[in-house]
Amino acid sequence: MDKISSLSELLAEQKASSYIEIPGAASRTFGQTTLSTTLPMSKLFAIYEVDLEVQRAIVPQNLSKMMDYIMLYLDHGQGIYFPGIILSARGAGQYDDAANVYRLQAIEKLYVVDGQHRLAAFRRLMETLQSAMARAKDRREYDRMEEISAKLSKLYAFPMSTMIYLDINARQERQLFSDINKLPRKIGGNLAVLREQRRFYHVLASHLAANAPVMKRLPVDMFTERGKGPEYLFSYHLLIEIMIGLFEGRLKSASRNNGYYFEDKSIEEHLKLASFYFENLLKYLPEPEKGELCWTENLQIAMAMFFHGEVTKTGTFNKYALEYVAKILPHIEWDSIYTGDEKDRLPRRSRIMKAYQYIKDFFEEHHLFLIRESEDYDPLMPKSSTKEDAS
Repeated sequence: MDKISSLSELLAEQKASSYIEIPGAASRTFGQTTLSTTLPMSKLFAIYEVDLEVQRAIVPQNLSKMMDYIMLYLDHGQGIYFPGIILSARGAGQYDDAANVYRLQAIEKLYVVDGQHRLAAFRRLMETLQSAMARAKDRREYDRMEEISAKLSKLYAFPMSTMIYLDINARQERQLFSDINKLPRKIGGNLAVLREQRRFYHVLASHLAANAPVMKRLPVDMFTERGKGPEYLFSYHLLIEIMIGLFEGRLKSASRNNGYYFEDKSIEEHLKLASFYFENLLKYLPEPEKGELCWTENLQIAMAMFFHGEVTKTGTFNKYALEYVAKILPHIEWDSIYTGDEKDRLPRRSRIMKAYQYIKDFFEEHHLFLIRESEDYDPLMPKSSTKEDAS
């Protein structure tokens, strides 16, 4: 047997069956030879490698979010969307022009230029499911094994758009990675949340803005990417924050119920309550105008959080309590909430919480005196009932 003196000679000795074939059309992209194709994750798992001199370290939080996103597809069959993976051949493999096939030896790898977190999320889920399969097998949970096997099959077969650069060097890889991750700007504000139409409060806000008659008096900017247009009172993003404040008593970042799984009935119920809430605001607050402090972003979120605390004391959302508490609104001196330049100087969260505490303290101190006895009914009883009827 002849002595093998190089890796290329070793690869040449491999049998044809050891090749991994990747079908695709080769072309020129900005002066470089590239191959564009779509590969199942099972094949991608076998051919990619990560060079930490080019790639950054995995961010655990990003990885966790991406895994949750993929589980939408595995658990519920919801559509998920990923940008393509970009790999670099670094001289590995050969492209067959006649067959439009790129062939890799089994021991050759392609290096990730863009898509490391996506690939890591799929791989981590694969390992998790394989471990779960082993546990189910040990416990002889055959139904569970069948369920996990179906998920693994979906994971392996998931198609991922892939572009392979066949002839760039390590320096070009680093530049390409930098350009891809530095130059594009993420969408934000209205545009980001408007495009996300799986989560509960996003769907609720969309239905509210589009279908609730009360919102005709409270125009919502549904399309401006950041902030809102001059003719609108609310941005779509603000509407979501108000809904979270009203139904959870929390800021958006701390929301617990903005999940992906919910029933249409829940949307309908919350839509009615949200409409009723805004009807009461319009009844007791000054006419909606941009110059009115009580209609500003921070005050609206603070007000929603305050109402949540008062109308859920019985454990459920009480419409009659909301109607009663709303009667305090005409008596609040809104200009007294902030002193000096606090309205502009304080961080956003501090402004919201200061307004919330002011409204809460004002109600606790004054509602027994400012809400007339003739209007004072028990919030726990239907509006048509009175305390005298109960006695």
